[in-house]
Amino acid sequence: MLSLSPSNYLYAITHSDHFGGEALALKTQQVLQGGCRLIQYRDKSGNTSKRLAEASQLHALCGTFDAKLIINDDVDLALQTGAAGVHLGQGDDSVALARKRLGDNAIIGVTCHASLALAEQALQHGATYIAFGRFFTSATKPNAPPAPMALLQQARARWPNTVIVAIGGINQGNANQVKAYGANYTAVCQGVYHADNIAEYSQSFSQHVNQNQNARSVL
Repeated sequence: MLSLSPSNYLYAITHSDHFGGEALALKTQQVLQGGCRLIQYRDKSGNTSKRLAEASQLHALCGTFDAKLIINDDVDLALQTGAAGVHLGQGDDSVALARKRLGDNAIIGVTCHASLALAEQALQHGATYIAFGRFFTSATKPNAPPAPMALLQQARARWPNTVIVAIGGINQGNANQVKAYGANYTAVCQGVYHADNIAEYSQSFSQHVNQNQNARSVL
């Protein structure tokens, strides 16, 4: 399962539009070497064989670091690769179906945008974590609607023992801000995979892990 207080709160999302194959594996290895223990494989292409090969390689790589691989949107690919779980958007398979197919121990995350109602629904159907965003300008999803920072406070107060992920334009400079409001993990795509020193970038997300842990500190 996922920790409410991870030693490294980076949730790295692969930038598969720009990197694939061995380049993707090498960059992901550097992310893991920096301390990140949660990777999401996100590839929107229709290249089934490519996606299976890359996801399988990343799953094996995560295993060497005792990290978890989450597959974006694709329950079948999660099953094929033996990944730790799946992340679902609002237009993907239902949480209940994913839970039934992947089993009780699978990690199932759900994009909830800026909606506590969607989060409530996801948790009622068995989601492991809920993801809100975007909180800042995002190059990956520039047209995504913004979410207010107070949403994290509200979610943390409502579900104190639930893993909350913040996403959208997060980087080294603002990650502690969303953590202060209640996020357990900060999802980062372009920032980490395009960093000059990926391992150092990843490691930076553990340097202030004991700061701003309590969302009430911002009140």
